[in-house]
Amino acid sequence: MAPTPEGKPSPNSDPGPTTPDGEGEGRVVLTDAEMARALRRMAHEVIERNKGTDGLVVLGIPRRGGPLADRLVAMIEESEGVRLPHGTLDVTMYRDDLRAKPIRALAGQSIPPSGIDGATVVLVDDVLYSGRTIRAALDALADLGRPTAVRLAVLVDRGHRELPIRADHVGKNLPTSSSERVSVRLAETDGRDEVRILQGRR
Repeated sequence: MAPTPEGKPSPNSDPGPTTPDGEGEGRVVLTDAEMARALRRMAHEVIERNKGTDGLVVLGIPRRGGPLADRLVAMIEESEGVRLPHGTLDVTMYRDDLRAKPIRALAGQSIPPSGIDGATVVLVDDVLYSGRTIRAALDALADLGRPTAVRLAVLVDRGHRELPIRADHVGKNLPTSSSERVSVRLAETDGRDEVRILQGRR
């Protein structure tokens, strides 16, 4: 989430990509082993909710939703022997804070060749906060096709929703104050797996 000129989090946007802030800051709320267990449980929940793997498409929201989606797909393949169509969904141009910052880099997008029409799409993100990133993702999906259903899987749900959006699969519910930040670190992007709560901003 971009800071306002006063240095406070903008109240109208999700935190966006989290950035590691130093080795000793905050407190760890998910270790690498706990993260792996949470993701494995989420993978089983996805299969159970869908009553199998038929029709599933998994799309991660960059930046850290992409690696998390890849991990879920790998875990489902390990369990079910099926490699699900998967990719990434760029929501950059659909965000409701675009007017405030019209020039920004695209995150990159990869949609399976089979598309999303008639599929059950599982959106994957690292942190669910205000819900505005997910709203942007739904708009992006609408421009790509018409899925049968859209479900949401997040590693951390930290509350403070501003829109009526709820996750279907949650790794950890983590009540936080608005002055705190949730820092998700992944081996693919940050060299290690952990989730920390950090106080305020530097």
